[in-house]
Amino acid sequence: MYLTAEKKNEIFKKHGKSEKDTGTPEGQIALFTYRINHLTEHLRSNRKDFNTQRSLVKLVGKRRNFLNYLIKTDITRYRAIIKELSLRK
Repeated sequence: MYLTAEKKNEIFKKHGKSEKDTGTPEGQIALFTYRINHLTEHLRSNRKDFNTQRSLVKLVGKRRNFLNYLIKTDITRYRAIIKELSLRK
């Protein structure tokens, strides 16, 4: 399995307030980014996997919703997470 509990805790510790605080938008965005990168690599070798392609599109939409929420509530946190994860709009 590509996403173990240890990896998930590491992502939340690095991008969230703590490894137990899984609800922060920064932690969720970082987790979605990790999953999106994994699915993108999978689709490069399995081009006809349409279920994974659909899952990827849904994850990108969820991440976009979290990013839109951060823009509305705190633009400095949005800019920090964009810079840290090297995302673009």
